[in-house]
Amino acid sequence: MNRRLSQLFVFGATVLALALLPTLAFAGEGSETSKFQEILDKYGMFVAVLASFGFGFVASLTPCVYPMVPITVSIFGATEAKSRLRGAALSATFVLGIAALFAPMGLIAVATGSVMGAALSNMWVVIAIALLFTALAASMFGAFELALPSGLTNRLSTVGGVGFKGAFVMGLVMGLIAAPCTGPFLTGMLIVIQQTHSYLLGFSALFSFALGLGVLFFIAGTFAVSLPKGGAWMMGIKWGSGVLLAYMAFSYLRDRFEPVKGLVTHSSTVYGIVAFLVLAVGLALGMVHVVAERRKSPIAHLSKPMKLASILPAVAGAAMFVSFLNAPSGGEIEWLANEEQGRAKAIAEGKPVLIDFGASWCTACKELEHKTFPDANVRTEASRFIAIRVDASDDENAETKRLSEKYKIVGLPTVIMLDRDGNEVVRFNEFVPPEKFVAAMKKVPAKTNDAVGMK
Repeated sequence: MNRRLSQLFVFGATVLALALLPTLAFAGEGSETSKFQEILDKYGMFVAVLASFGFGFVASLTPCVYPMVPITVSIFGATEAKSRLRGAALSATFVLGIAALFAPMGLIAVATGSVMGAALSNMWVVIAIALLFTALAASMFGAFELALPSGLTNRLSTVGGVGFKGAFVMGLVMGLIAAPCTGPFLTGMLIVIQQTHSYLLGFSALFSFALGLGVLFFIAGTFAVSLPKGGAWMMGIKWGSGVLLAYMAFSYLRDRFEPVKGLVTHSSTVYGIVAFLVLAVGLALGMVHVVAERRKSPIAHLSKPMKLASILPAVAGAAMFVSFLNAPSGGEIEWLANEEQGRAKAIAEGKPVLIDFGASWCTACKELEHKTFPDANVRTEASRFIAIRVDASDDENAETKRLSEKYKIVGLPTVIMLDRDGNEVVRFNEFVPPEKFVAAMKKVPAKTNDAVGMK
């Protein structure tokens, strides 16, 4: 009984923590954290919503979701339906139940966005989230099972009974059971959604994610097909999820603490090669582990030692190599931290002003730092500006509030360019690639009568 209670406590705490991740709105990862951000920036909302479906489908292949497919669809009666149409209707109702649990997360992320981000300025919050992801990674690597006790799982699986009502209720329950497996996929999406302030994107992306998560249930329930049994391929997904979760835990610390960032962020070619080799060693050892998990594998005895040996190089290699790819390749713009001193210097020297409002939790801010500001052409053009950087991570700070009111800041990132007389010429509220940024800077005149507005 005590063991069951402890399992329930671990599982419940994990689900609660995952549910609260939107409220904390982690976004200190930088551009590599979420493919969802990249897809949204390059291709727009429609493609990002379609990609969410793919993320959900991959999440359904994880070890705590996939084995539940045949059991679940048989319980609410889809596989025993008298017609394929009824089986499809029952299965669709089940998937809608999953969507009813996940879709509101997107709305919550948007509704509480401004409060969520500020929490990441607190180092204890960052440490707590890093520990959570470390625990999740340990579970993926087999340190303990992150799942409901089998008895309770079976009991939950019978909630609702047979029929459309039972299918919908079971969908809700399955969403709860699947929650620990969706962390690596869902967290990055919620981070980006929170910053877009778009309720339409929040709802549609999470709804699409839920549909992807439920596609195997729909296929099995509608066509009564037998899905491939779990095996080595599933162990590969579990290992990869563990590496991803461990990397995310490290990245929280890296992007919050400068000493950690300095430890792994280098732009030299030699460092990049070493990082790639370390990662390659980890991946190779991980592949041996997966192959050893195959049925009747002659190297089955190597599975556990290869898995243990692969963890450190895979995670360290990923941390090093991704940090290398995102390290500024050129010099840095000389930023001033004091706005009043910066404006006074601009007046004294007759120069225009570049002001960057950013935060440690802002993904698009990190994109600007990694991709735009280090660009050689941007730095050249910036040399005729007085550059001021305002850290708005803590939006409760008195100085942050004052500057936000002064410059009418409504969201992050915000980059403002002023001419030499203090007139606003350019304002950006999103990630801007180097070429567009340079073109905007060139429109900021040195003289008042040359000013050209650009919003």
